Amino acid sequence: MARIKELQKLIGARFLNKGYASVVGPLNSSFESPRDHEGHGSQTLSTAGGNFYQAQMCLGTGMEGGSPNARVAAYKVCFPPVNGNECFDADILAAFDMAIQDGVDVLSVSLGGDAVPFFNDSVAIGSFHAVKHGIVVVCSAGNSGPADGTVSNVATWQITVGASIMDRQFPSYAVLGNNMRFKGESLSAKALPKNKLFPVISSIEAKAANADAKDAQLCKAGSLDPTMAKGKILVCLRGDNAWVDEGQEAALAGAVGMILANNEASGNEIIADPHVLPATHITYTDGLAVYRYLNSTNLHHLAYILAPIDNCVQPDTTAPGVSIIAAYTESQGPTNQDFDTRRVQFNCVSGTSMSCPHVSGIVGLLKTLHPDWSPAAIKSAIMTTARTRDNEAKPMTNASHIKATPLSYGAGHVQPNRAMDPGLVYDLTTTDYLDLLCTLGYTKSQIEKFSETPYTCPSKNISLIDFNYPSITVHNLNGSITVTRTVKNVGSPGTYVSQVFMAHRSGFSQRG
Repeated sequence: MARIKELQKLIGARFLNKGYASVVGPLNSSFESPRDHEGHGSQTLSTAGGNFYQAQMCLGTGMEGGSPNARVAAYKVCFPPVNGNECFDADILAAFDMAIQDGVDVLSVSLGGDAVPFFNDSVAIGSFHAVKHGIVVVCSAGNSGPADGTVSNVATWQITVGASIMDRQFPSYAVLGNNMRFKGESLSAKALPKNKLFPVISSIEAKAANADAKDAQLCKAGSLDPTMAKGKILVCLRGDNAWVDEGQEAALAGAVGMILANNEASGNEIIADPHVLPATHITYTDGLAVYRYLNSTNLHHLAYILAPIDNCVQPDTTAPGVSIIAAYTESQGPTNQDFDTRRVQFNCVSGTSMSCPHVSGIVGLLKTLHPDWSPAAIKSAIMTTARTRDNEAKPMTNASHIKATPLSYGAGHVQPNRAMDPGLVYDLTTTDYLDLLCTLGYTKSQIEKFSETPYTCPSKNISLIDFNYPSITVHNLNGSITVTRTVKNVGSPGTYVSQVFMAHRSGFSQRG
């Protein structure tokens, strides 16, 4: 998404596919279009800049994008995967060039891969050139967290956004025959008949004769025996296959419903998905209790799944990335699976691709309020006004309810209203970023991918500790250290006090 300066352009869309075609070969006419056939682009674009709409998906609740009056443009660079790749560097860089040429103000980039050196990173290179032209670039942080060191799009000139939950839920309860209730989530369109319990079994008990037990536990294709599954609720374990696929396989085997239980690695993270049969997704802890019930001596294991209930509350001031409702393509069903013939105007999707455009929308508003602020100043305003506690004033936690650290949430949850008036900002120029590349040991030819023309590095490298960034991290602190920052007042005159507090055993954070 990008906000267009030219007043005559209300919306634009382009497709860039030469890099993709160089690998795949000649493309048919269906590839010569910016139309979104997958839903990801529609979701992220409408989150960043969609106009107000009364969505029937959520009790008639109205919704709009972060910058609802923005003029938007879409640049399609991703196509059906080939050899595991779907977004090619040549097309990504072409899109950045086109966006710069079009004169956009903000670029929302909900794509990325594993962290690599910046000179081999098309998003890092493209975003650097965009920032040189005063364009703010917002990127998704990837979905590999919450472990340390799993973030993608880590260039300092980008705004990198992780995903957080908000108080929107679609609760669907699994009720066992012993009256134990487990709160899960689902967007199942179908519901079981009211006040009727059904036999419930582990999907392993419905294993097909020649299937692997592990595949049956994960409800993989062809692993279930219809004679065992028919008329029952299956308990499937979350695994490496798509969760809606597990429900589809359960339904094909004749199951009336599915309880999807997290594995240990997934902990307490549960997602509302548009399952094709009555289903609910429950936590690892609750899943253990369900499996204990199934292993009990009770000969008649029964269960019921309550239909999902919409519980839509306005989000707090974070960068939401879980259960995000936004516009969707009607080229595919809400699960993106071939078997899904449903078509919807809105869908509920999760990931950092969804949190990224929330911040992009905020940036669009800040650009309107403060057109003279640099990309670095806008990034600083967002980071230094974020908060590190949730909307109940409690410390933020990860999906396993373990207290999170700045290595997980960065500066914290975004607070748009406070970002409008941060008081002080840490500003940077493209020269500062080039000097940083010098300090990182990049060669002249590697730096020229960013500078375009030969750049002479300073005779003395800067200290990374003193890089004028909106956060301060000191590794392996032993004793004392002097850290230098330069701030710029963008608000009213005032007195500011700096506070230092321990944030992680190997460093500290500073807020002012």
